[in-house]
Amino acid sequence: MTKKPSVINTSGKRKTAVARATVKKGKGVVRINKKPIEIYEPDIARWKIMEPLILAKKYRDTVDIDVNVSGGGFMGQAYAARTAIAKGLVEFTGDEKLKELFLRYDRSLLVSDSRRKEPKKPLGRGAKKKRQKSYR
Repeated sequence: MTKKPSVINTSGKRKTAVARATVKKGKGVVRINKKPIEIYEPDIARWKIMEPLILAKKYRDTVDIDVNVSGGGFMGQAYAARTAIAKGLVEFTGDEKLKELFLRYDRSLLVSDSRRKEPKKPLGRGAKKKRQKSYR
């Protein structure tokens, strides 16, 4: 029988934002970049980050979650943070039903966004745009 770890570290990504979450036994404190989630701004980003916590209400008051998030815009950071939190909760609790619930609700809760920038091509200014040709 394997011993359950006392601290779980997970990460979530969205566009260029990367979030690293630490989940440990506690009394329900959630912090995003050392700021309590209750005062995290803007509101819409806070609501997105709260989704996995609302779905996992059974475990919410038994764990402390610290999230460090950097890069990207505020919504990219919110999506990255919610992915990191959801992955951490599933790994910490080991609850298969919780994992199924998250996957049914929204697959991006447990799966990081794999899309990346397309590379620049020759004769162009970016991935798709080309220099104009003139035939006269």
